[in-house]
Amino acid sequence: METDSVAAGGARLPTAARIGLVKLRVADLERSLGFYTSALGFEIHDRRPGAATIGPPGAELLELVEVPGAPPKPERATGLYHYAVLLPARADLGRMLRHLIDTRTPLQGASDHLVSEALYLADPDENGIEIYRDRPRAEWPVQGDRVRMATDPLDADGILGEAAREGQAFAGLPAGTIIGHLHLQVGDIPPAEEFYVQRLGFDVVAAMPSALFVSAGGYHHHVGMNTWTSRGQGPVSGTAGLEEFEIVFPDADSRDAAAQRIQANGNPAQGSAEAPVARDPWGNVIRLVIGNPKH
Repeated sequence: METDSVAAGGARLPTAARIGLVKLRVADLERSLGFYTSALGFEIHDRRPGAATIGPPGAELLELVEVPGAPPKPERATGLYHYAVLLPARADLGRMLRHLIDTRTPLQGASDHLVSEALYLADPDENGIEIYRDRPRAEWPVQGDRVRMATDPLDADGILGEAAREGQAFAGLPAGTIIGHLHLQVGDIPPAEEFYVQRLGFDVVAAMPSALFVSAGGYHHHVGMNTWTSRGQGPVSGTAGLEEFEIVFPDADSRDAAAQRIQANGNPAQGSAEAPVARDPWGNVIRLVIGNPKH
């Protein structure tokens, strides 16, 4: 499926736009905090009744909100496929892999995507997690105006060896770790493209009948969407999973322009003037905020 890589009317997200805080619903906050701090090395930044924000030193990446007893999202439902934690360097990924092995934390997969190297696992509520490192942009393979990605075997020995050569033990998430992208399960690709490209202003970087990948500033993807097990499904409620996520803008003008595009396309931006929110066709809440660019 070929798709114009420029949003309607030439309106595009700024190069510095990125994914910010991801808010997750969890069934048992204590259980989740135990997993994220011990298995993945998150720090607790703020704790209050029924919720906590966590991340590396100096940054909040996840907000966990307790919905007592909430069941995991059904496999065929729309919602979160995975969120992706981007580490600063390959050696950081090696230290993470060594720590996951040492703590016997189950992995669900590991891949070389040509642009990145990634580990896959899930939290206690079956929320999918990718932990990855990017190759330098100059090494990303390009095909026409698109970035080429693949799912090749991961060189685990090479990654572990990179960490071993540095000789540093795992000490939690390193400073500079961010949320690199988000991957969603959606009911159909055309309405996903209409919302994320034509309304929000992302560029298409890869497209096929069953999946769509979009980004700002030439990144390999900030949001991925697929219908692999969720085709034809509508919004889901009452389960653990994605509550909302942020798109971070470098300034008020670009943030307000995106909010106005959403408003003009029949999806009123709600929330506040400082942080308007929109909902995609499957009820995923996107909060538009202003912050500093990270990549």
